[in-house]
Amino acid sequence: MIRNARSRTFLFFAFSLAIASVAARGQVSGVAPPLRTQGHQILDASGHSVRLTSVNWYGFDQKEYVAGGLDHAPLGTIVGEIVALGVNSVRLPWANETLEHNPVVPDYAVKANPQFKGKRAMDIMDAVVDALAKAHIMVILDNHMSQADWCCDEKDGNGLWYNDEYPENKWLADWRTIVGRYKHERWVIGADLRNELRSGAAWGGSDAKLDWHAAAERGGDAVLGVNPRLLIMVESPEYSTNFAGFDKLPVRLKVADRLVYSPHAYAPKDHVFSSYEELQQVYDARAGFLLHVEPGVPLWVGEFGTCQTLDCGANSDWFKLFVRYLKENDLAWSYWPLNGTQSSGVGRKYDTLETFGLLSTDYQTIAAPKIVELLRTVENQPQR
Repeated sequence: MIRNARSRTFLFFAFSLAIASVAARGQVSGVAPPLRTQGHQILDASGHSVRLTSVNWYGFDQKEYVAGGLDHAPLGTIVGEIVALGVNSVRLPWANETLEHNPVVPDYAVKANPQFKGKRAMDIMDAVVDALAKAHIMVILDNHMSQADWCCDEKDGNGLWYNDEYPENKWLADWRTIVGRYKHERWVIGADLRNELRSGAAWGGSDAKLDWHAAAERGGDAVLGVNPRLLIMVESPEYSTNFAGFDKLPVRLKVADRLVYSPHAYAPKDHVFSSYEELQQVYDARAGFLLHVEPGVPLWVGEFGTCQTLDCGANSDWFKLFVRYLKENDLAWSYWPLNGTQSSGVGRKYDTLETFGLLSTDYQTIAAPKIVELLRTVENQPQR
């Protein structure tokens, strides 16, 4: 018993030292939450322009119900790697199933963090959010799935913001619950209402069951009714790749200066861009045109990514071209993913290599230095 107590004390002391060190480094960002919008800019509480530079850290939306990597490295170590990447924020996906059922996380998924053995998913999420906050890393909560699993396709039953098991009233209630849970954590700065709308989702139209525009307004107002300080991230239909019509039918929220639109971008499977100008034309038509609509809404590319080695066959140059697009348009962004290993799920195999991941399979080093080098060229500049 004495030996176990000493071990627990040592682990707690080591964890506290790691977080303290990380926090000291994290303070260099100088961002002062909460955030708000002004035209196409995001501003902090001091009125300074902020470019959200983020990584996606998935897992609370997956079959293990917990952030990836806690089986390989202490939480403080992973947070330290996030700080070392130079980003200022994390998009943290969660599933309605995880929040509502709050299952005990399997021991194998947290074996490098014995303090989490036997703990429930939301208790571990609390610890992850707290560790990020202590490091001054901002958190955007992302409703990624209804049922916890790998995303996304047309047949997974998660293409809309609701399904039979998780109807809209539960989606709204879950948002109120999770926002209320972190209401007093100022480093939780945003709510990404729903990931990659598909399965017939439309922007407006006569079918209320498919009208994502109206639902986004209901969802945004539900979130702001609990915490009016949060940014509201709104994605689009077609896997958040097509914002056509958003200028003519904008989102109207009950709290002003909180709206951010969030496109996603990956290399097309059936087309290779012949030049930067061609890529620019395509992405301008799908979302970039919103940068020229007044009074303006900021854009935050909530997902984009590529294979670790940047050698992805015929489209190996796509990522470099897209980073140039981010830079020339002063866009905020969130790389997918941080994770070095896969979670369980459809088409996935637990603990195998995450081929797009920034971190190594032990979560203690950078596995994609070429990608990180490119990301650092669009990391710390404020938005115009």
